[in-house]
Amino acid sequence: MFGFGRRGKRRKAAGEQGHALGAEQGGEHDGLPAEDGFDGPYDEKEAPADQVSRLDLGSVRLPVPDGTQLQVEVAPEGEVQAVHLVTPVARLTVSAFAAPRSGGLWQEVSKELAEQLRGDGARVVLEGGDWGTELVASSPEMSLRFVGVDGPRWMLRAVAASSTEQSAAAGAALREIVRGTVVVRGDQPMPVRTPLPVELPEAIAKHLAQEQG
Repeated sequence: MFGFGRRGKRRKAAGEQGHALGAEQGGEHDGLPAEDGFDGPYDEKEAPADQVSRLDLGSVRLPVPDGTQLQVEVAPEGEVQAVHLVTPVARLTVSAFAAPRSGGLWQEVSKELAEQLRGDGARVVLEGGDWGTELVASSPEMSLRFVGVDGPRWMLRAVAASSTEQSAAAGAALREIVRGTVVVRGDQPMPVRTPLPVELPEAIAKHLAQEQG
């Protein structure tokens, strides 16, 4: 068994809360469109007017299939560290980071991830994907697929964690989410690799506060 590299190990102490997304929320998140019309991820300034309902997490807006479970990792001091979309085939995590104008950050990050995961005992394979290099790390118990996309002053990193048997389906689900994602970088200067802040919608934040209270 292995984790998500060094960053993932630091997150193990974070608490997790669950919340379901889907039609029961009155259509707030209506899921992915039936047709495959995505060709993102998109920068906020180029986001399409496609009428797709997306989960707004501040720095990323994600299309979410009906019935997906939302897992939130919260640090002891209350800061949201990560949000995971739990589907029948995989747990999907999409995060955005500050990147240089010149791009190319994912190439650096993918090499570092490969070294870290090999150090954790995983078998690591680099594959060509829709946006370039995809990294697949596997053990007998589980599979991790990392997809990275370089955008204008941001880098998107998406991860699918699944059983080895569901690896192919998990990869397809992850790519579909990435294609419909909108990244909100903002104009403020940030050091390269700084995670863009994650913010929960008010309704979900209240729900989690009630569960914790």
